[in-house]
Amino acid sequence: MEYWPTRRVMVTGGAGFLGAWVVRKLRQRGCQRIFVPRSQDYDLRHGADRRRALSAAAPDLIIHLAARVGGIGANRAHPAEYFYDNVMMGVPLLHEAWRAGVRKFVAIGTVCAYPKFTPVPFREDDLWDGYPEETNAPYGLAKKMLLVQSQAYRQQYGYNSIFLLPVNLYGPGDNFEPASSHVIPALIKKCVDAKARGEAAIEVWGDGSPTREFLYVEDAAEGILLAAEHYNESQPVNLGSGQEVSIKALVETITRLTGFAGRIVWDTTRPNGQPRRSLETSRAKRLFGFEAQVGFEEGLRQTIDWYVAQHHRSGETVPG
Repeated sequence: MEYWPTRRVMVTGGAGFLGAWVVRKLRQRGCQRIFVPRSQDYDLRHGADRRRALSAAAPDLIIHLAARVGGIGANRAHPAEYFYDNVMMGVPLLHEAWRAGVRKFVAIGTVCAYPKFTPVPFREDDLWDGYPEETNAPYGLAKKMLLVQSQAYRQQYGYNSIFLLPVNLYGPGDNFEPASSHVIPALIKKCVDAKARGEAAIEVWGDGSPTREFLYVEDAAEGILLAAEHYNESQPVNLGSGQEVSIKALVETITRLTGFAGRIVWDTTRPNGQPRRSLETSRAKRLFGFEAQVGFEEGLRQTIDWYVAQHHRSGETVPG
């Protein structure tokens, strides 16, 4: 709690899903000077806007959360944009932060940076042992460049930047837009909306065999701030829950929690994505004391309750 009150912090993406939780936790820790560069005011892909944001914030520390993200469909439809936008928001910003004398840079990567066939659980030392899963490789590699840059700038300039690898996030405030949402909000929306409309079935991509690990967004925010407070090296660090679940089991759990009793239609013409995804999380616990606190079903219940409250209040249903 003594770390934050005197610091000026810039949180890129601070109005987004994860960023809003990070900002909330910063305030709980007593941080008074938080600058969130909104995208309508600062396009971080452009040098002039990056420099304006740094001038306005004069930060001691930057937490870089801004990213262009989406599910398998969005990544397949926009691979060039996902690569370019994420590289141009991240790499030049870290460079400008070093030039401006910002004392610390916290870079947030992605589990999509891991090779497609990484042994499970994914260990940070395996990060370079192959090419990422094809459907999200441009996004994953764009974010991975921040790790290369972090280590290079520390080696040459002694610059203090860190690189964290959160697994798939979920929770209240997530993106439920079908064209760009990830698997948990997409499934919650399908089940809740289908139940409200009395539909007999929902369609799910793939065959249900892939596995994933999910981290509740509030836990992720806590992990990021613990790393900002205590970790000062450039080796990558996983942030996860340590619980691997199949997509089939995930669908069964969400249908049960939402009360949707219809059929599940598996569209096997659609891609499964990476076969397995689960993180080895002991490094985060050892280096800065992070462990996930919110159980998976409890996190799903809170996410479902939030979506229902936002979109189905007063008996409102979603149009077909």
